Amino acid sequence: MDCSSRSSSVSSVTSVVKVFNLLSTGFILVLLLSGNSFAQDHSGHTSQPTATPAPRQAVPPAQSSPTARPQEAPTITISPDKLQLIGVRTAVASYRSLNKSIRTVGKVEPDETKLAFVNTKVGGWVKKLFVNFTGEQVTKGQPLLSLYSPDLVTAQEEYLLALRQIRSSQTGSTGFAEIDSSRKELLESSRRRLQLWDITDQQIEELEASNKPRTDMIIEAPVSGIVLEKMVLEGGYIAPGMNLYRIADLTNLWILADVYEYEVPLVRTGQAARVTLPYYAGEPLHATVSYIYPVLDPATRTVKVRVAVRNPGMLKPEMFANVEILVSSGSRLTVPQDAVLNSGLRQIVYVEKKPGTYEMREVTLGQRGEDHVEVLKGIRKGERVVTSGNFLIDSETQLRGAGGGGGHQH
Repeated sequence: MDCSSRSSSVSSVTSVVKVFNLLSTGFILVLLLSGNSFAQDHSGHTSQPTATPAPRQAVPPAQSSPTARPQEAPTITISPDKLQLIGVRTAVASYRSLNKSIRTVGKVEPDETKLAFVNTKVGGWVKKLFVNFTGEQVTKGQPLLSLYSPDLVTAQEEYLLALRQIRSSQTGSTGFAEIDSSRKELLESSRRRLQLWDITDQQIEELEASNKPRTDMIIEAPVSGIVLEKMVLEGGYIAPGMNLYRIADLTNLWILADVYEYEVPLVRTGQAARVTLPYYAGEPLHATVSYIYPVLDPATRTVKVRVAVRNPGMLKPEMFANVEILVSSGSRLTVPQDAVLNSGLRQIVYVEKKPGTYEMREVTLGQRGEDHVEVLKGIRKGERVVTSGNFLIDSETQLRGAGGGGGHQH
């Protein structure tokens, strides 16, 4: 190592030693000053007697104080440019009828009040069928079949015999009033028997005019409609009371729809309904709820609801149809459903206090409609609620501490 290098190293060492000495001196001065101050503070503190702290008084609840102010609802103020960016829209809380639809499926059935069975009160053999197949259209009074009944022939002969006796007594008096009265009673009894066997007055008049019994009895349709069932064959024997035909008037039909038990309280007789068929295009059929059955199906938890509809021709018994029952409540204070934010534990809305300033409100809800929901508590008529952008407003409110940013611009 040469002399110049050695001399440089010595100078560096000397500089480091000087810096270290300066730092050490400064540190010692700081310690001395701190110690002096601590000694003075401690000396001053110990020279005074120790004071016993006064016992604390319990602070009464805020609501019991006459000067306590109610907690203000959280509010937030947003600048106009941010409002436009968020896309905030509002609507007015107002009274309206809540409209709701109960959608279900039902099965088409004949109107039971327009359904009739055809039978006879006498036995006999079918001579001829005038209506011989299921599905045929018939009108009231139309002949369905002719029946030969020995009992009916006997009853006609008895009536004609009593009628001849009455007529003979009118030409020459027997002189015995009791006999004439007995003949009249016999005639009336024979006539009543024929009537009870569904022989009409017109047929009895024809019997009197011909003065001989008919060997066949014509069975007529009691109602107009469609033959749904035919249970008789030509030449067969039928017993008294046996059903021969089942006829239904399909001009008006019933649809039996299943409604869940939680929706049954919303259904009332007389409510309007719409009926659609998935395999028929066109306008829905207008119908009316005519009856709510009193029995619940325990397997499906549904109640049968009867809907009456006029048949334009496309409806047939046993078809399935879509039924929409239109439920309308009375006038209620409502807001759009989009205005309500559901957090799971509570429902809130944001009320516009002035343009750009919104207040959070917790609300209690009632019935729900298609687009609106009833508000039982938390909103007054005429107040404007946010319907679009309320989620972003709620997020910003939570970020600001749910009420700490009421006067701040966003």
